[in-house]
Amino acid sequence: QVQLVESGGGLVQAGGSLRLSCVASGLTFSRYAMDWFRQAPGKEREFVAAITRSGGSTYYPDSVKGRFTISRDNAKNTVYLQMNSLKAEDTAVYYCAASGRGSTVYSLDRVDYWGQGTQVTVSS
Repeated sequence: QVQLVESGGGLVQAGGSLRLSCVASGLTFSRYAMDWFRQAPGKEREFVAAITRSGGSTYYPDSVKGRFTISRDNAKNTVYLQMNSLKAEDTAVYYCAASGRGSTVYSLDRVDYWGQGTQVTVSS
């Protein structure tokens, strides 16, 4: 049974930082690119960050580029999202995802497995 379990969400002030973690089990972690998506109230789920299988490359949309950093530790089956300079617009439920298809299109269709999500709230 594949499980992705996020942690680290919470309430922070604008300009602050949070680090999210996602621990994977039930899969061969190193075979999957790992992603973060987020979904704000009333909005579609959107891509936030991706990291390749070995951790050699990362990808971000313009909305978070320069502020967020994705990383992974394959020995710990864990992917992280470091979020700095947080804005109120970053408030959302953040979801960890595993993507094994080798796609370079960062859409919902690339995802094989989803975590349950963790809430991030940024106060302004």
